[in-house]
Amino acid sequence: MDCKKNDNLNDCNCTYEPCSRKGLCCECVAYHRSSGELPACFFDKAAERTYNRSIENFIASQKKR
Repeated sequence: MDCKKNDNLNDCNCTYEPCSRKGLCCECVAYHRSSGELPACFFDKAAERTYNRSIENFIASQKKR
């Protein structure tokens, strides 16, 4: 399976600029999963900008909707 990095970048909402995994979804998911986190694409714009990728923050952000 070929990674479609350029296509993925169109949908990537990660604002962490030095991220080496931007557009490489499989690497991003694996990285955050190993840290007990979720990637930026699970969060809305406001929650993503906090850089708090915790599952608890995800749940709290979903309750605010």
